Amino acid sequence: MKRDPLKLKSMDTEFPLTLGRDVSGVVMECGLSVSYFKPGDEVWAAIPPWKQGTLSEFVVANGNEVSFKPKRLSHTEAASLPYVGLTAWSAVNQVGGLNQSNCSGKRVLILGASGGVGTFAVQLVKAWGAHVTAVCSHDASTLMKKLGADDVIDYKSGNLEERLKTLPLFDFILDNVGGSTEKWALDLLKKWSGATYVTLVTPFLINMDKLGVADGMLQTGVTVGSKTVKHLFKGVHYRWAFFTPSGPSLDEIAELVDSGKIQPVIDQVFSFSEVPKAFLKMEGGHARGKTVIDVISKK
Repeated sequence: MKRDPLKLKSMDTEFPLTLGRDVSGVVMECGLSVSYFKPGDEVWAAIPPWKQGTLSEFVVANGNEVSFKPKRLSHTEAASLPYVGLTAWSAVNQVGGLNQSNCSGKRVLILGASGGVGTFAVQLVKAWGAHVTAVCSHDASTLMKKLGADDVIDYKSGNLEERLKTLPLFDFILDNVGGSTEKWALDLLKKWSGATYVTLVTPFLINMDKLGVADGMLQTGVTVGSKTVKHLFKGVHYRWAFFTPSGPSLDEIAELVDSGKIQPVIDQVFSFSEVPKAFLKMEGGHARGKTVIDVISKK
């Protein structure tokens, strides 16, 4: 079984498998049809999951997946943003419908706000003028305030559901946690106002692994369809979101970075020889931003 659904009949092996999605570096060569970039350009990108990854000295990317790196960031800083930035952008903008012109004054709740996607999403909606409530652990509260969150709720302090119910209702909820939160989070939305709940925790891959491609996709479609209709009758929108590779979206993100409205949040930087340590750290959870691999470091 291949990861790329368009190449199921290919006899080529995928192994050895290269991990990693984010990349920031310098263009070495361009295809004949590439007109926007040239060798020597400093660029960044997030490579889709059906392609080989980025933990290598050379990375092959499609021209529409690449964007010019923000001028104010180093390559190490820039490499921390594309994947989480595009995932948050997909959830907030493409699926959630929020943008610079309609976000001002809206109440936004972000569950799991201290991870890579969460820290980006907090900054994004704040840059667009939203009132942001961030849910994280107590030791991340200072970081959340620094990133612009108006209210910070410690999920370990008391009953989170009851504490959130004491606050005014929300226009938009981004759920990076999943699990039991979905059972009560939609009750925190303003009914019949276009309010939207978007979750990044879906059973899509689990269904595919368990049932196969066809049945897995069918089961996933039935699940999201039934939940969407169920909550629509309750006056709120229910949506799933996924990472979507996009050079044009990275262009917009780069503008926000260069204007100082979004900054990278890096938990720790590892050298290429320390990749196993980096993945062990990630498996431990409770990250504060992104873990970055410096591929060319001689450390």
